[in-house]
Amino acid sequence: MDPEGFSGPSVKPFTPEALVAFNTAQARTGVIYISRIPPGMRPTKVRHLMSAYGEVGRVYLQQEDAKRAYLRRKYTSTKKPHFTEGWVEFKDKKVARSVAEMLNAQPIGGKKGTRWRDDVWTMKYLPKFKWNMLTEQIAHEAAVHTAKLRVELAQSKTEQRDYLKNVELARVLDKRAERRKQKGEDPPEAPKREFVNFKRKDTDAAEPARKKAKRSELVDERQLNSVLGSIF
Repeated sequence: MDPEGFSGPSVKPFTPEALVAFNTAQARTGVIYISRIPPGMRPTKVRHLMSAYGEVGRVYLQQEDAKRAYLRRKYTSTKKPHFTEGWVEFKDKKVARSVAEMLNAQPIGGKKGTRWRDDVWTMKYLPKFKWNMLTEQIAHEAAVHTAKLRVELAQSKTEQRDYLKNVELARVLDKRAERRKQKGEDPPEAPKREFVNFKRKDTDAAEPARKKAKRSELVDERQLNSVLGSIF
């Protein structure tokens, strides 16, 4: 996970008893998905707002696309990272469900004049969704992104190598032409291509067969005439 978007307790090694207790606690947790994070809101602020409704476990907010972040920092005065979506884990899945139903499509509120007072929550409870599913999904997306970058880099290297090879070949040919020009020699002529008249060739090959067939037809016609003459 991106450390910028993560807010939660530090990870400690488990004893067997603690592992059993942890698994039991995880079975009771519930996760809500926030499809839109107001501009400038950070994980600590989301945790603070959600903690007012129940005990919160872990919070993760997804940063905006790198290209979009670059353009925003270039053309605006806002340099801090922005987040697009997030996940909040509650210790009790019943609380998570009730919070999602209660806050969805409702104003964030707060004191008058605060930054996000008029922004609206857009969230949904994710039944049977646990935090480890989120970490696996993020790891998978990161692996796919890395593999895609590796393929694009290999393709770019191949194209660059071919381009440099063509440039070198053009330089050598130009140099040879320049030497011939200095010596007063004519530039080498392009090799002539020999074209074969396949149609004529096919016609010549088929001509004996046609003559033979025509001759056979004449013989058959004579025999038929002689037979008809003897009958009539």
